[in-house]
Amino acid sequence: MTETLFQRASARAPVGMEIAAIAAEVPDRIAIFSDHGDLTFAQLNHQANQVVNLLRASGLVQGDALALLCGNRPEFSVVRFACHRMGLRLTPVNWHLGAEEVSYVVDNCDAVALFADIRVSEQAQAAIKENKKLAVKIAIGGEIHGFTPFEKALASYAGDDIDNPCLGNMMLYTSGTTGRPKGVLRDHPDPQKAADMQAMLSAVFQFQPDTGKDCALATGPLYHAGPFNLCMTTPLTAGISTVFMDKWEPEAMLKLIEQYRITHTFCVPTMFVRLLQLDETVRTGYNIDTIRFIIHGAAPISMATKQAALDWFGPVLWEMFAGTEGQGTIVSPQEWLEKPGTVGRAAPDHVKILDGDGGEQPIGSSGTVYLRNPPDSRFTYYKDDTKTAEAQRGEYFTAGDVGYLDQDGYLFLTGRSAEVIISGGVNIYPQEIDDVLATHNAVADVACVGVPHREWGEEIKAVVQLKANVTASEELEAELIAHCASRLAKQKKPRTVDFITELPRSHAGKVQRKALRQTYWKDQVRQI
Repeated sequence: MTETLFQRASARAPVGMEIAAIAAEVPDRIAIFSDHGDLTFAQLNHQANQVVNLLRASGLVQGDALALLCGNRPEFSVVRFACHRMGLRLTPVNWHLGAEEVSYVVDNCDAVALFADIRVSEQAQAAIKENKKLAVKIAIGGEIHGFTPFEKALASYAGDDIDNPCLGNMMLYTSGTTGRPKGVLRDHPDPQKAADMQAMLSAVFQFQPDTGKDCALATGPLYHAGPFNLCMTTPLTAGISTVFMDKWEPEAMLKLIEQYRITHTFCVPTMFVRLLQLDETVRTGYNIDTIRFIIHGAAPISMATKQAALDWFGPVLWEMFAGTEGQGTIVSPQEWLEKPGTVGRAAPDHVKILDGDGGEQPIGSSGTVYLRNPPDSRFTYYKDDTKTAEAQRGEYFTAGDVGYLDQDGYLFLTGRSAEVIISGGVNIYPQEIDDVLATHNAVADVACVGVPHREWGEEIKAVVQLKANVTASEELEAELIAHCASRLAKQKKPRTVDFITELPRSHAGKVQRKALRQTYWKDQVRQI
């Protein structure tokens, strides 16, 4: 059997030098297309080596931490692969955060180097103001006071492949929906296991690097785990070109798919919702036939939205249930069509459904979802032993998801424990109600929350974003409530509906249910 480009490159790549091996095979192949310039694999490799030499000359050594505050531009990948081969711990920082939160993350991760995009210069300057740990401060895309411009910093350093490469690791931060963002730190990866994981993902994604025709599209911000791993690291490591979207818009995505003949991409559910809201003449005006693989995750998706996306794109939608803390499950489009609503079949002993006392729930019964956290890749919340202990039971951890396993071992999610509505002593998970409301032809987006009720403690309110051609009315509110009443148990029916112009979602596509809920609980004390 003929070896693929990925297999040939992997076989001879020293630890951390996968991009160097790809560059040796296809130096002139474009690695990154972007509005901020393109890079070939040779250029990407050259600049990554320059960054390593700059950092080594500045005194950084294996195990040091680097913070990367940068939008979707080629320099993000350059710094990422430099850290990977130098043995640094990389923390991509959410540049949508405010100055105070960015400063907290940069300080908390113990970064000794900060690379920052000029578009977030205010947050960057705030981050260095009181920080005494930072030895290196580099500005990307121009000048920031107190920083050295990227091109100037690299100019005097060689780009030849470095000596003594060693594998770096990552520390991503959670979204911080409950308190400060938390750094998720894993034990240093075993090089062979890291290589095996990349090989496995390349096989799952059905990459064909030898053709030179495969091309991935990075839709979301690269600081988020999904785009970082699935749209950048995995394709590039396999020798696949990648297009970076600087800002996601639905029609712009379709245009890029046609222009670059995109074969692979990643979406969050809200992207599907907005794509499906485009006028049909717009949607059908672009050629999307090259798409072979779309992976989605980061937030729940309604069955109606997923089915509509499958009807449009074809059976190419794969769903991944995972988080910053670790991997969960993955489901093919064929499996999902056989088991609508599932997020995948659990590997043996990988998923447990536990009650509040830690007892295993029977098949079909909901409980907290725990995923295996094996000893050789165990995570901890950085500098927070209490949070780490709260999230783990032995070799298993939870991110707060609630769900059940069916008789065939398939996992179904019903909500998150942090979002539970307690009405009259009954625990109600709002995602189930969201999914029902999302099937109504007037609804563009929806989130249900618990609001104060004198007798029951909380009652269910549906917060609904209507489609563009629909007008809010008392009659529509009654219709939506009746729609739920015919499909849900009585206690799960919303009592009221509020209409909103746009539902608040994070840039990772997660509904900001806590922010919605707080608008109804201002000046209230929740009754327990």
